[in-house]
Order: sequence, then structure tokens, then C-alpha cells
Amino acid sequence: MPTDIEIAKKIKLKHIKEIAAQIQIKEDDLIYYGKYKAKLPLSLINKEKIKKTKLILVSAITPTPAGEGKTTVSIGLSLGMNRIGKKTIVALREPSLGPVFGVKGGATGGGWSQVLPMEDINLHFNGDFGAIEKAHNLLSALIDNNIQNKKNNLGLDPRTVTWKRVMDMNDRSLRKIIVGLGGTMSGVPRETGFDITAASEVMAILCLSEDLKHLKEKLGNIFIGYTYDKKPIYARDLKANGAMAALLKDAIMPNLVQTSEGTPAIIHGGPFANIAHGCNSIIATKTAMSLADYVVTEAGFAFELGAEKFLDIKCRYAGISPSAAVLVATVRALKYHGGASLKELNIPDAAKVAKGLENLEKHIENMKQFNICPVVAINKFTSDTKEEIEEIKKKCSSLGVPAIEADVWGKGGEGAAELAKKVAEIADANKCSYSPIYELDWSVEKKIETIASKMYGAQHIDYTAKAKKDLEKVYKLSLDKLPVCIAKTQKSLSDNPDLIGRPKDFVVTVREIEIAAGAGFIIPITGEIMRMPGLPEHPAAENIDIDEKGEISGLF
Repeated sequence: MPTDIEIAKKIKLKHIKEIAAQIQIKEDDLIYYGKYKAKLPLSLINKEKIKKTKLILVSAITPTPAGEGKTTVSIGLSLGMNRIGKKTIVALREPSLGPVFGVKGGATGGGWSQVLPMEDINLHFNGDFGAIEKAHNLLSALIDNNIQNKKNNLGLDPRTVTWKRVMDMNDRSLRKIIVGLGGTMSGVPRETGFDITAASEVMAILCLSEDLKHLKEKLGNIFIGYTYDKKPIYARDLKANGAMAALLKDAIMPNLVQTSEGTPAIIHGGPFANIAHGCNSIIATKTAMSLADYVVTEAGFAFELGAEKFLDIKCRYAGISPSAAVLVATVRALKYHGGASLKELNIPDAAKVAKGLENLEKHIENMKQFNICPVVAINKFTSDTKEEIEEIKKKCSSLGVPAIEADVWGKGGEGAAELAKKVAEIADANKCSYSPIYELDWSVEKKIETIASKMYGAQHIDYTAKAKKDLEKVYKLSLDKLPVCIAKTQKSLSDNPDLIGRPKDFVVTVREIEIAAGAGFIIPITGEIMRMPGLPEHPAAENIDIDEKGEISGLF
């Protein structure tokens, strides 16, 4: 069986101007990044056209080590919709180098359902992550310079500064560091650390901005810390936001590439859904909605994480609403949630599938709480049996939800034609009337408790002493009316990664609360979630290579 990169190399790519012509983009509007990639100007956004376009959200059941193929299904669905005559663009996030070189590998789909050129998209894609990293670290440098400077300083108390540096790599040794060692000329020693770039507030700001002016304003709202006399300090007080925005002048523009079937794809931004809001940029989504009749987009990890944030944060800020939602499930993942080990996932076991369906059922319940119309996509693997698939369909039927098989890895758009017809039918029916699950004027505690009880199934919320002090700070800064972006493990509906399936009667512990005033949300951190991952024992980087002709291998 060929690998994803081997399949990608078999596909003859079209020049990006041909892809642009399919959606009536003039060649003069393209900012070329070689033959097969281009950036798009924000002037392409058409507010009136957006109102008529159907937005389709793709989410998934709780992830397992086996992988669910949510991105592959998102791409395959867009291919299928184009095949049935629906003018469709897929809008996705950019991959982070951390997962590419870590456990997950690439994030451009798989098999005959990919976005291309996959090597370029997975590695340094058009420099967006690099620009975000530089803008973030510029603020870090300005903070330490202001603390060091005796004449031109704000009296910033270094003990209150929570702004770290970022790097787009999994490197656990950088989680906690000391800067400023080496004497008076090298700065003021203080404890800090690194987050991964996808967790940067600058990443979230870029993805939630409407234009350059809005971007600069939001960058200025980044909360840094307090002066010695307890005055709050923001990035605008350091005059940092102008230079930061200048570094992002190209990164703010969405990227046009193509699918494995030569249809347009827009890829932009890359926040993680377990530690940020997990969606591509508002600008990318609105650009796609301005150029097509249907837009397929995904939210990271499972529905209670990325999709909840997509609906409660992104849709609220962008003023957009999904017309249909797809929940991706696999026989293998359901078996895992039903108690099967990784070694047993290819062994037919309809009973374990049936037991694991409680996880799928909870996610369907969550979708209905937002009053959106769900479709279950059964992402097919060759090891699936008819009996196992029938268990899924029978359960979905009892819940009043259509469940459709999709063989997008093996057949691309052809394998998603039936799914595409059903999704288009639901989107066109216009029966969904999405609404957030909480109001912004509620207390922070009520927002957290609503998400944890309704989305996760938690019985109670426990706040550590630090979290309670952080809450006091949120209220004093008058930031309590912002939405909440809960950082939680993606491996479980709970905050305990070991509780698979559908855990019940559990307590969620909020151990601290971070402020992302620039992005426009606050971040309750639960469990042992980390904002700087580490590499596994055998990282994916060990398999990646390049030959003397510049051909890359090992990406998957």
C-alpha cells in the first residue's frame, strides 16, 4: 500500500493560477509563492456573498492513538461535493512542525484525499508560523528590555510577567527556563519558559482578526503583567503592537493551494484545540465563503474541544453560522473506546464497537445542544467489517442521525459522494439555527461550569487556590465578559486522559486561569495540559529524509 507522500508525488499539480481561475480570482490578485502556492488579498472578502454561502463544520469523536482521519474526511467531503456539482472550497489550519516531527506526522489529509503540495504545507508553509513566532518573541524581547532599562521603563514587576517565548517545535527542556543570567549587562534574571507557537496568543489573535487594523488593535490588548504599584500593563504600553503587526503583514493573508483532485483549498492559521481555540482564521473562512457556495472547515480534536470553541468563540466573533455539521468516527476508534487495545483494533469485534458507541452518542448530544444538524461520517478502513459498521448505523438511526460510510483515503471524492449528497441536502434545508451554549454576560464560573457539565458531562468543578486568585485578577481587569477557552486533554471527555469512552460522575479541576485579552478570551487550564509538548521515544523526525535531488521522504 503506497504512503501518503508516495500518492502525493503521483499527482500532477496544476499551476496555482489555474486553481484561482476556478473561483474567479484574477491573476493580478495572486501573490505567488512558487508555482503551486499563493497568498490572497483581504479585498476578496465579500460580505454579501458570505450571507448566502453554506458553512459545513467537520468534527470528530474523542481522538485515539489510532487516528480518526478528520482532516482526510474534510478534504474528501469537499472533493465529493465538487463532484456532485456543488462549488466547494475546503478551509483548514496549517500544520505545526511540533506534531509533524513528533507523533502525529503531517496534517494535510491522506491517501487520495490530500491538500498539496504536502511537503511544502507541512514544512514552513509560506512562512506564517515563522512570522507569528517572530512577532511573539519581539514582544518578549521588548518586555525584558523594558525591565532592564533604567531610564525608559514602565516600572514593570518581572514577578508578574507571564508572557513566555515560543518556538514551533516540541522541546520539553524549554518549558521552564531562567533568562537574564550573566551579569547586569545581560538582563534581569527571572523565571520564564517556552510555549509551542501554535499555543501563542499571537496565533489566536491572527486567527480572530478581521484585518490589519483589527490585528494591530488586538495585539495592543495583550496583557503583560503589573507595575510595582499594581497598574496593569499591555503590549500597547510598550508601543509593541505596531512593529508586531508589521511582521505579520504577509502572514495575515490566507494561502491558496489545491486538493488531490485539483480543486481550491485555503489554509491559514494553526492554533491547537486543546490549548487554544483550534480553528483556521476568520479571514480564511470568510475568503472561502466569498468565493464558493459551500465551505467545508474543521475544528481541532473532538466536538467538546475544537467544535465548542469554533461555535462559542469563532462563530460569535465572526458572525457566521454552520448550516450542517459532520462528526467523524471510525470502527477502530470506537473499538478502542469500547476497551480494545491498540493491538486488537484490526480484529473484528462488533461487541466492543457497540460498547464504544457511548462516546459517539455523547458527541451527538453535544451537537444537538448547539441546535446544529449532525451527520456521522464513518471513515472506512480496510479492516472494518459489515457487522461493525452496522452497529454504528443502528445506533445513529436510533438517535435520528444519518450515518454514512466514506472511503476518502482510498477513493477521494468518489468515496465521499453519498456523504456529500446528504450534507448538501441538510445544509440546503436550512433547518439549523445555531446558538452558543452560554451568554457572555454570565459569570466566568457559570461559563466554565456550563461547558464542563454540558459538553464534558462533569458533575462538579474544583478550583485550586491559584485558580481562585486568577479569577480575582480577571474580575479586577474587567475581562469577565469574554468567552472562555478551556485548555483540556484531547484524549478524554474529562480532564483525565485515562478515562476513555463516556466517563461519568467526574470532577474537573481548574488549576489556573490565563488571560488572553488580545485574542479576546480567558483560558481556564485543567488537568496536566502542557503548552510545550515533548517528543516521543521514536519521533516522526527519525523517518523524514531528503535525497540529493531535493526529494523529501518519510512525511505521512
